[in-house]
Amino acid sequence: MNTLAEENYLKAIYKLSCAEGNVSTNQIATELATKASSVTDMVRKLADKALVNYARYQGVSLTDTGEKIALNIVRRHRLWEYFLVEKLHFKWDEVHDMAEEMEHISSTELINRLDAFMGCPTRDPHGDPIPDCDGNIKASALKPVSAVKANTSGVISGVGDHSTPFLQYLEQQKLTIGKRVMIREIIGYDNTVILEMDNKQLHISRDVANNILIAI
Repeated sequence: MNTLAEENYLKAIYKLSCAEGNVSTNQIATELATKASSVTDMVRKLADKALVNYARYQGVSLTDTGEKIALNIVRRHRLWEYFLVEKLHFKWDEVHDMAEEMEHISSTELINRLDAFMGCPTRDPHGDPIPDCDGNIKASALKPVSAVKANTSGVISGVGDHSTPFLQYLEQQKLTIGKRVMIREIIGYDNTVILEMDNKQLHISRDVANNILIAI
């Protein structure tokens, strides 16, 4: 049995490693809003439990066992987010903190029944893939709007920023999961992107375009 803090560390390392490979203690400290010295202490504990590989100045990576645990936590988090949105009708910007607490409910039977009850969804309300009970994730080729050429259309299928202000902004602009958009133009001066959606044009900033993921 791992503590809540240990689970949070494993999940954070998994998240960072998806983009970076081996991650530094400073990156983990930033992700968890804590001190680098505290991270070092925890990483050593996790290494002693054979959940991470750690060598000073060489970064941190998950062992196979650590990755399995991290994927299970991610699975629980995303299933609870799906449940809160689809069954209890919370908005997608309201569920992250609640799921952060609920992800630490460790009953495998409960999570598997929850999964079956909801029809085994493959993506959470933000478009992130939900690992199955064996930790497998269905891959998909999503691109940020900022990386798509003009006159290309696609369906919004994920977001890179899960913060409440960003999700609320997308909700206000109706840029939500499942919406089809056409990238009409990228303005060279400031990289503003002109989208067309529902026969209307919308100007979004480069930062917003970086964090809207579409399937082409």
